Amino acid sequence: MRFSLRSLSFRLLVLTVFFVMLAEVLIYTPSIARYRLVYLTEKLDAAHLAALAVNVSPDRMVSQELTFELLDHVGAYDIVLYRKGMPMEMLHRPLRPEPHVSFDLTTHGFFELIVDAFVALFQTRNRIVKVIGPAPKDPSATVHVTIDEYPMRMEMYDYSWRILNLSVLISIVTAALVFISLRWLMVRPLETITRSLVAFRREPEDRASDLDDESRRDEIGVAVRELAAMKEGMRAALRQRTRLAALGTAVNKISHDLRNMLTTATLISDRLAMSQDPEVQKITPTLMRAIDRASALCSATLNFTRETPPLSLGGMTLGVLIDDVRQSQQSDGQHQARIVIERGYDLTLRVDRDQMFRVFANLIGNAARAGASRVAVAARRDGGRVLIDVIDDGPGIPREGLGKLFQPFQFSTHTDGSGLGLTIARDIVQAHGGRLELESTGEHGTTFRLDLPGAP
Repeated sequence: MRFSLRSLSFRLLVLTVFFVMLAEVLIYTPSIARYRLVYLTEKLDAAHLAALAVNVSPDRMVSQELTFELLDHVGAYDIVLYRKGMPMEMLHRPLRPEPHVSFDLTTHGFFELIVDAFVALFQTRNRIVKVIGPAPKDPSATVHVTIDEYPMRMEMYDYSWRILNLSVLISIVTAALVFISLRWLMVRPLETITRSLVAFRREPEDRASDLDDESRRDEIGVAVRELAAMKEGMRAALRQRTRLAALGTAVNKISHDLRNMLTTATLISDRLAMSQDPEVQKITPTLMRAIDRASALCSATLNFTRETPPLSLGGMTLGVLIDDVRQSQQSDGQHQARIVIERGYDLTLRVDRDQMFRVFANLIGNAARAGASRVAVAARRDGGRVLIDVIDDGPGIPREGLGKLFQPFQFSTHTDGSGLGLTIARDIVQAHGGRLELESTGEHGTTFRLDLPGAP
């Protein structure tokens, strides 16, 4: 088992010890105040008993030797017992110092006791303390006793040392138990999951790093099962991607060769178009359209398999870009739709002109081929972004195609489409740092939204 100062196990151990010691400090604070209160109360009790010796002596007088013996037994300089505010019994030494501080235990508060206890602990001199409080055995009597603080402070130190030793022992035992429990329940499973993830990153197809499902019902068990499901999904995706990559390479080569063949067929079809034979003139337009569709499919496939070229960003207005698309559509001569800019004609964009032309040409061309007669473009600024809506009045996108819009070769808005136009458009927009999304669709038309970074 590896143990590092940066490991989760070590941090758990340190935090456990810290929190246990913090709890002990919170317990110690009122405990030491209580210990001091009990000490002073016992002094009052002993002083009360010593003062009662005056009552049993003849003429309420005691000898000096007995006085010193009683005071030494209490550890006091003088003792005065008050009844109804009048001093009744007293014992005192001939030479007694004046008290430095006085404590009345009849009016003490919780926080006051804590403060007084810590003040006593941090004293560097022996203070003479006068303690006032009710007699423990006679509540109607009040005892005044003057004592040295040093013996009390020594006993408080001794009590604190015992508490410290006990706290350290409790911290060690508690930390060890918590450490072992957490390591068994959490840290070891997390280390196993971490090793499995690292091994999977290095060798995704190696199943030696897979974890056994121990049927745990807690969060660790859920994480293990979800990790296993994620691995299977990623392995399937990697296998699919590998096959698609191989297929893409093959399609790329086939499309390249096929386009060369179609070039030859186009030249022949051009020669056929000049023929005066009625039968040839009848079938030539159909042949030329088929060749054009096949050539367009090859070009779209080749464009999709290539990496998106580096962007050449520049400033231009939305109106200029849409005018380029309008002129291109007019020169094409097929599937035309009326293009209008409802808002944002002079809005400046920072885009690659050629790449963004492909995006709008795809969106508007798809709408026209799907049956739209009008395509509106509306743009506006939203903070540091530019939102551009492309709105057509076509029949809308079928429900079965909504989940396949941006998947290559999966869906096309018209029968002759390759299913690559929207995929290429989305990739170009993402390369600009934006998003292309279907905003809405229905029988009254479809709206696509481009979210692009705003021009500075």
